[in-house]
Amino acid sequence: MDERWSRRLAARAEARRAEGLWRNRPTLAPDASLRDFAGNDYLGLAADPRLAEAQAEGARRFGAGARASHLVCGHLAIHETLEHRLAELTGRPRALLFSTGYMANLGTLQALCDRHTPVFQDRLNHASLLDGARLAGAPSRRFHHRDLDDLARLLARAPGDAPRLVASDGVFSMDGDTADIEGLAGTCRHHGAWLMIDDAHGLGVLGERGDGCVGRAHGPGDVPILVGTLGKALGSAGAFVAGSETLIEHLIQFARPYVYTTAQPPGVAAATLAALDILAAEPERRARLFDRIARFRREAATLGLPLAESTTPIQPILLGDNATVMRWAGRLHEAGLRVGAIRAPTVPRGEARLRITLSAAHDDEALDALLEGLDACRREVTP
Repeated sequence: MDERWSRRLAARAEARRAEGLWRNRPTLAPDASLRDFAGNDYLGLAADPRLAEAQAEGARRFGAGARASHLVCGHLAIHETLEHRLAELTGRPRALLFSTGYMANLGTLQALCDRHTPVFQDRLNHASLLDGARLAGAPSRRFHHRDLDDLARLLARAPGDAPRLVASDGVFSMDGDTADIEGLAGTCRHHGAWLMIDDAHGLGVLGERGDGCVGRAHGPGDVPILVGTLGKALGSAGAFVAGSETLIEHLIQFARPYVYTTAQPPGVAAATLAALDILAAEPERRARLFDRIARFRREAATLGLPLAESTTPIQPILLGDNATVMRWAGRLHEAGLRVGAIRAPTVPRGEARLRITLSAAHDDEALDALLEGLDACRREVTP
């Protein structure tokens, strides 16, 4: 390697370690004994044998891979069926599959925006939304978190003849709180802007049928652009954008991450269809999840843990500094509990936290162990 590159990479690595921000990638065995409170498998479907069997059958029927992009020869009948089901779930005319949620956000913003299209984003939006605006070269302004007045002020200052786009997470992935969809939609209507919601962490969990915090409650007139992911509550992989015929056709033509990527493996599409069947047939999974959330919040508050305001499966414990977060995460790991240790730049400096995620698959014994582990961590630093 050229010495200049070696010095550059070494300097960046040293700086990240010095700041206490170095990330390690764990390798987990299928029979790992750790109880998982870090993933996004909110309904406990990722390990459901019915999804595994559907994925295997999809691979047997259609092959292990899709062979090409959707626009060449990779768009299979099973992809078409899945897009119809996702459109139906979310109450939209059409849906379009992407290989990842990151690609769905990048592709949508890149296809819709340019340097003449101001984009207004919640300050706590996911990195993929921020990066999508950068990829498009769009001027991007960030409004205070969930602050409709600040958004209205920024929109009022935008050039009157420019198309405007407002983008927000539906459920904020590091805080667990939800966007005010009705308020955002009203503000956008008043200022002539389109609204884009990334409902990655709401789909399958929130809404009357698990259709998310947008879904059928807020139709295309309120939220013209809806993004959802399949690798969280639905337990498989991939993502989609749902909206009007015009929007979807535009993305097919102009969204580069869609045009130039091999289509989703057909077995994954089959597993997702199985997950949608389970979502419709077993509403008790969602009921059990919310029972887990209520119990955790009740007992964590009794212990005096610094909880964030969240009624979703994402339950942050706000600790503030990196060293404390890493120490608590290490203690919990020793107790057989895996939680997310979240630091800058994923969250603002000084707002490090444990990101605890709950699942319908967690039983009382698992929750007992988590609460006991957190209490032990708390007692270490509280006289």
